[in-house]
This record gives sequence, C-alpha cells and structure tokens, in this order.
Amino acid sequence: MANRKSLFVSGSAQGIGKAIVEKFAASGWFVGVYDIDADLARDVAASLGTELAIGGALDVTDPDSWKAAIEEFATAAGGRLDLLVNNAGILRAGRLADVDLAKHHQTIEINVNGVINGCHTAYPYLRATPGSGVINVCSASAIYGQPEIASYSASKYAVRGLTEALELEWRKEGIRVQAVWPLWVKTALLDGNVASSHETLGIRLTVEDVADQVWEMAQPRTGLFRLPKVHTAVGFPAKLLSTAADLAPNVLSREVNRFITRA
Repeated sequence: MANRKSLFVSGSAQGIGKAIVEKFAASGWFVGVYDIDADLARDVAASLGTELAIGGALDVTDPDSWKAAIEEFATAAGGRLDLLVNNAGILRAGRLADVDLAKHHQTIEINVNGVINGCHTAYPYLRATPGSGVINVCSASAIYGQPEIASYSASKYAVRGLTEALELEWRKEGIRVQAVWPLWVKTALLDGNVASSHETLGIRLTVEDVADQVWEMAQPRTGLFRLPKVHTAVGFPAKLLSTAADLAPNVLSREVNRFITRA
C-alpha cells in the first residue's frame, strides 16, 4: 500500500467528488471517500473495493473532523497523501437580500473555511509525500463577481486567492497547488438553485468532464510544460470567459457578465 498513490477528496459521496474518486480508483490509486453523509461515503468506498478505497465522515467546517478523517485515511494509505482535492461546497442562488443571511454565512463557512481547514490539516502529510499536490475545486464565477450567486462567487474568489498564495508558499517544498474552474455542471448542487447565467450559458458539463480534467492536472508535468499552471478552466465557455478576462479591460468583463446574468 505504501507504494500506491493516494487521493483524499472532500464531499465525495456524490456528484463531482464521486466521479473523481471513481476515476482515480479505476487507475489504481487508493482513494479516500469522505463526506458529511458518512453512510453514503462508505457505500461508495465499498463499491470501489476495500483494496482501493476507504470511506467515512467529514464535516469540512470542523477542524477536529478533518483531523480524524485525514489520520484515518493516511493510516489506511500507508502514510501517503499524494493528492488532496477540496471539493465540498454548497450553492444558494438568489438575489443577495432575498436569501436568508444564515445561508450566506453557511456558504462561506463550507466553501472557504472548509478549504482552509483541509489544506492546513493535510499539510504535514503532503509535505511528507514526495511530488504531492492540492487541487481546489473553484468556479468560473471567480472570473468576475456573479449576480444572483453573490456569496458563492465571493467564496470562490477566496478559493482562488488561497490557491495562488499556497502555490507560492508550498512550491519550494514540492507541493503543487492548483485550482480547477468548471462552469455549470449537472449535479444536485443546482437543484432548486436557478440563476440567469444558467439559462444564458446552459449547463453543459458532466461530473465526468471535471473528473477527467482533475486527472489530467494530477499528472507530472514534463518538458516545456513543467512550469506550474495554477488555474485550469473546464469547458469551452469557461475557457473563453477566462481568456477574455485576462485580455480585456475590467469594464468589458463587467458588461459581458451583466449580459450573461441579465443584471
């Protein structure tokens, strides 16, 4: 087990997280399936096989829960943690003033503090595993602030900034830190959460699309492409918006987003 690469994914009992652990397990990695729904996480792990997976409870807002989950996983993985994927997140759509304030706070607690907790807790294990890395699930909503998902967009801006900071902090220690940026993905996250940008841009990505991109990002970089690529958009619309934001004046990005969201 000590020679087999290992992966820990938060919020991996369903949706994008589940697709990621399935993708990596199919390639022989040992995977940690951890979720607030512990029973479902264990069911997913069991379906992958005890030689390839372990599942359990994880409340990403609770540092003690992170500590217990990472310790359990690392023990089962022979002390290795090759890749941490911070995937757990929630979305509350609606105009800021129309959504209960407690739901905005919960979005920040899970989407931001959950990622900070994960990176902080996993750091000693990542540092002890040569060639390790972190991939944070960000969002195209971090390209420019999105109306009707304001707190979610803000949370993903925080994930973007954290990723960039840790990529610089941890580079000398051999820990590669990246963020994956999907647009809208067909998951339960969008159930009952409809924003204008959904209707304008459509929901075109599958969970497998994101898992495939995470797999590609996890591969060692060679040759001319060894320089770290921090952010990777998924899908043509997200790549187009990201490129446009890099090249266009901020006022143009604002007007494009105003059109997309009908603000």
